[in-house]
Amino acid sequence: MLEEATLWRLIEARAEATPDAPMAVDERDRRLSFADYHASCLAVARALSARGIGPGALVSWMLPTRLEALVLVGALARLEAVQNPILPIYRRREVGFIVGQARPALLVTPGVWRGFDYAALAREVAADLPGMSTLIVEDGLPGAPALGQPSLRAPSGTADGTPLPAPPKALPAADLPIRWLFYSSGTTADPKGAFHTDASLQAAAKGMALGLDLRAEDRIAFVFPFTHIGGFAWLFAGLATGACQILIEQFAAPDTMAVLRRHGVTLGTAGTVFHETYLRAARACSDPPLFPHMRAFPGGGAPKPPQLHFDLVAEFGGAGICSGWGLTEAPNLTMVSIHDPAAKKAGSEGRPALPEIDLRVVLEDETLAAPGESGELRVRGPNVCRGHLDASLDAAAFDAHGYFRTGDLGFIDADGFVVITGRRKDVIIRKGENIPAREVEDLLYTHPKVAEVAVIGLPDARTGERCCAVVVCERADEPLAFEEMQRFLRARELMVQKIPEQLELVEALPRNATGKILKHVLRARFGPSAGPSTPSTPESPASPAAPDSRDRR
Repeated sequence: MLEEATLWRLIEARAEATPDAPMAVDERDRRLSFADYHASCLAVARALSARGIGPGALVSWMLPTRLEALVLVGALARLEAVQNPILPIYRRREVGFIVGQARPALLVTPGVWRGFDYAALAREVAADLPGMSTLIVEDGLPGAPALGQPSLRAPSGTADGTPLPAPPKALPAADLPIRWLFYSSGTTADPKGAFHTDASLQAAAKGMALGLDLRAEDRIAFVFPFTHIGGFAWLFAGLATGACQILIEQFAAPDTMAVLRRHGVTLGTAGTVFHETYLRAARACSDPPLFPHMRAFPGGGAPKPPQLHFDLVAEFGGAGICSGWGLTEAPNLTMVSIHDPAAKKAGSEGRPALPEIDLRVVLEDETLAAPGESGELRVRGPNVCRGHLDASLDAAAFDAHGYFRTGDLGFIDADGFVVITGRRKDVIIRKGENIPAREVEDLLYTHPKVAEVAVIGLPDARTGERCCAVVVCERADEPLAFEEMQRFLRARELMVQKIPEQLELVEALPRNATGKILKHVLRARFGPSAGPSTPSTPESPASPAAPDSRDRR
């Protein structure tokens, strides 16, 4: 595994070590070797330098998961710019907020993608920000030859008489400057911008690569938005190990599984909703096995039902789900190893991914939890951000000892494995008793009629909050009944107070681009403001609320 101080030095080192090895391939079979990637980055860096982008310049960009995005990242790394990747699902409100707060010198977007006019969006937000220019990427990046062609290699030189600045200096990790500004996915409020360095992203990538035993022959299903912080962990990890990325712009398009199969996918990223889709595709495959070379299913970003791990192993073989846990502010803190026992893979998020990661569990009274005792997970380590762009957020984000407050609830078992039990905001408080949504979800997921489930708390005048299960059924013609759900949970000895008092059936759960269920959308949809509902209580079963067949659009 190559280890370099900066992203650009890693790009150079990999191009020198394995120049002809494949770096990335996309649905159109466009391919880049590591040497071609290096040359393309240099060509685009020269063009951007001619536009005034240099060390310290902030560039916001939102491109799909495609070769051009990978090259843009490398070019900006060569120029020592500060990069602000933005999720392509964001629209005028979110993009306006981010660039209004960050004040970039340049905003890069596609033209029209998946029916949305990003160029018009860029012009709208630029009108409110004098001094910010825009770059619309339609047919290619400025200065770059056609990507995926075999003749990209060129000396670093100059373009249009504009010399490149000197390459980034090698510095100790603690002294590396901020090079990244990532915004949280903003599922409940305005996004929060967190500062990262190349070192913090390299730490996230290294822990993941070690857990997965990542190797040059691996082919990674890069199926989620590159602009998510997890995308950069994969970029760094691929460069460090020589593994190849299979880029998918739109997951589960009609040809997605065929593309992954054709290119010999070995690692099926990137979380529960993706893994469930692979499983359904494998079961429906007319020419099994669907993915004969699959080694493992890396994941993160959303809870995983334990049963899903065993289902994937039964269908594909291999190591099953090897998930990790982290946040935008602190990515890949823990990682399941491919060598861990099955029970740990199914029921935990692994152990700290690197020895330098210092995790603790803190109780409500700020004392430390005992092994196996649940509380808030807090962390110090090389993966943690350097704070927020809005510095006023830092006081609440870090405790008095410098540990980052993750907001996730969980415990560390006797073997050092981290088990996530929910979010602080994802605990339903009914008559003063805490109901962890995750516990109820994991049980309901094992019901044969349940394809997906989210458990939420809704305001209730009598109990404070009531527990509501929102379910996607395996078959629309075989819906889950309220009394059936209650009997099922009682049979599994779930405490009666935790049994949902309301059941809602939907065609799909609302999710963000990384697969996280948007529970605030469900609360708004089924809460008091959504209209009359017919809740039912575990103590006195009654008819469930009328099933809802509307989808999330």
